[in-house]
Amino acid sequence: MSTEKNILVLNCGSSSLKFAVINSTTGETKITGLAERLGSNEATITVKFNGNKQVTALVNNNQHLGAIEYLVSELHANDLSESLTAVGHRVVHGGEVFTSSVVINDDVITAIEKTSGLAPLHNPANLVGIKAAQATFPALPQVAVFDTAFHQTMPQKAFMYAVDNDLYKEKGIRRYGFHGTSHYFVSREAAKHLQQDAEQTSLITVHLGNGCSICAIENGESVDTSMGLTPAEGLVMGTRSGDVDPGLIIYLMNQHNYSAKQIDDLLNKQSGLLGLSKLSNDCRTLEDAVFGDDVEKHQQAKLALDVFCYRVAKYIASYTVALSHLNAIVFTGGIGENSNYIRTQIINQLSILKIALDEKQNEAARFGSAGAIQASDSQFKVLVIPTNEEWVIAQDAAQLSESK
Repeated sequence: MSTEKNILVLNCGSSSLKFAVINSTTGETKITGLAERLGSNEATITVKFNGNKQVTALVNNNQHLGAIEYLVSELHANDLSESLTAVGHRVVHGGEVFTSSVVINDDVITAIEKTSGLAPLHNPANLVGIKAAQATFPALPQVAVFDTAFHQTMPQKAFMYAVDNDLYKEKGIRRYGFHGTSHYFVSREAAKHLQQDAEQTSLITVHLGNGCSICAIENGESVDTSMGLTPAEGLVMGTRSGDVDPGLIIYLMNQHNYSAKQIDDLLNKQSGLLGLSKLSNDCRTLEDAVFGDDVEKHQQAKLALDVFCYRVAKYIASYTVALSHLNAIVFTGGIGENSNYIRTQIINQLSILKIALDEKQNEAARFGSAGAIQASDSQFKVLVIPTNEEWVIAQDAAQLSESK
């Protein structure tokens, strides 16, 4: 039997599933995997182990379950199952119930189910991972790490909506924020890059993927973030609209007989890059279309990416209001880490803040390469830092499972 203490980390997203086995003592990653484009005909799962990479198509109709079944078979095949000491799960929404990570029990599962209405694309997927891991590894402690926890330091002026205050007091209606583990991790890594203590570092962190959010971090603490009560608020995303006029919902209901479900599907599953482009929710596909020969697809894709980048730039500029000083802007997430085109389009719209990029450094900082990408005359530093939510989850899971 293995003497290693490894943590299995599951990160089930709306269209992806990341997993990793991480040594809780050394931080060494034993195996990693990414299932992506789940829910589409292009769904695949990539597993990396001992320097080898294997890509497999997922044809299971229920692709989240298919991905979990595949990863479990890989753990058994590579003799990693016996070394596991806990399973750490990313859970998107903790509501007001959870302000920190917790060991999962029946009451925790019930509470997560009750908050699923606030994160309909995510919490149900998170629960799939939890229940599958409980069935597969019944003897292991299971720990839930919540995206909302890092943002509990936001002041009331940032998290309150300007609606009847009774909605907050009686129903917990407020802004919570998400991607907390990602914003936390890259803020700490940025502080190291800047050779500063995290508690003295102020940043605007920009997480861009199928889900997108921005966070204003003042001296190491979240003071504002773009997502709100649900992950639908804020930036344009893969299939989510981000900010819209609340009157739009009333208009569609009263004038066009939309049901609540139709509106939910519209704003969460049929909007964003997909809705604007009518081509894809995947930024890579849209960038290919922008540089392709099909004029119609070029125009549709360019419109979607123009709106996407403008919204990000606008939020970055507005979040300078929340900070007393700014040490750097940090890009992360699948798009933020890998698309030099998107980063260029965003930063070019911030010239009023005297921010500019170095073209060569920007192109080099892709596919896992971190670094500063600002031009020499830029007023603020611009960093690209690959996120590592799995390591944050593994650390919390190890600590809580050992103290159980």
